[in-house]
Amino acid sequence: MGKRILAQRRGRGGSVFKSPSWKRVGDVKYPPLEDSSIEFIVKDIVHDPGRGAPVAIITDNKGKNALMIAPEGLFVGQKIYIGPKSPVNVGNVLPLRDIPDGTQVCNIEGHPGDGGKFIKSAGSYGIVIAHSGESVLVQLPSGKVKSLSSLCRATIGIVASGGIIEKPLLKAGANYYKYKAKSIKYPTVRGKAMNPCSHPHGGGSHPKGGTPVGRNAPPGQKVGIISPKRTGRKKR
Repeated sequence: MGKRILAQRRGRGGSVFKSPSWKRVGDVKYPPLEDSSIEFIVKDIVHDPGRGAPVAIITDNKGKNALMIAPEGLFVGQKIYIGPKSPVNVGNVLPLRDIPDGTQVCNIEGHPGDGGKFIKSAGSYGIVIAHSGESVLVQLPSGKVKSLSSLCRATIGIVASGGIIEKPLLKAGANYYKYKAKSIKYPTVRGKAMNPCSHPHGGGSHPKGGTPVGRNAPPGQKVGIISPKRTGRKKR
């Protein structure tokens, strides 16, 4: 009788795999959509466990607080504006229709009013490429050009803390605690380094890449090359 592999344990769930959301500072998303520009003041910039980028706590003149990804150059006490027709300055949040071509943006909404979905990791940014009717083309950090609604909001600037990706971890323990904040199990052991009872690739008698498995295979079998379009060397 074999043991359940990590993919099966993660799929079953449990306290070990539960994301520690109680450690988070809150929902990091834009305030609800408004018809006009609203002035906010940056109250504080804090660290959010499990997130590389800092989070800014902003408050409006009515005392309502919100959380947003802090762009590079944002400071405590700064006045920012969220809404249409706001100045195109670092930290302000505008609909894509009001942002000129070539502007660096971050924390872009996927759909108007969802609070921000794309380009939220430290040091990342996108570029507004072109406006076409009700759509705006934005180049993502991956290089992919994505078409989004012109009503989707975005923050002007680059996500802060870009140097965090250049800082070396130096030891495995630092990596362990980095992943622990995200409830990711570290280190990850290769299947071919295990015993046959622990993994389908274990035991040393399996092919280098593992036997291809189907898309609908159960979790204990669905490892290695999953539903490949082709295998082996290409025919010239």
